[in-house]
Amino acid sequence: MQTIDFIDFQRIDIRIGTIVKVENFEKARNPAYKLWVDLGDLGVKKSSAQITDLYTSDTLIGKQVICVCNFAPRQIADFMSEVLVTGFDNGKGQIILATSDTMAPNGAKLH
Repeated sequence: MQTIDFIDFQRIDIRIGTIVKVENFEKARNPAYKLWVDLGDLGVKKSSAQITDLYTSDTLIGKQVICVCNFAPRQIADFMSEVLVTGFDNGKGQIILATSDTMAPNGAKLH
């Protein structure tokens, strides 16, 4: 594995936010949701996430997720994804969302 300097890690803006809105992303190539994540002072940001295998829209509302907030926005079909919602592959190609075991203030930065 390649190592990085701590300064490289500090350049990544990783924050926690709460999913406040979910829609099916009909125009995505692979099954996905459109997510709106409340990131506190950063506002509500949009993200496209291929997490339909393990999550329903009802189970996502109110869930806190860990997001990379300083990637350049990315156009996916007709949707502009502004943050990357993070997760882990469960070994079957399905994504388990990265979250916290305790509620944190929206927009709190990972240290």
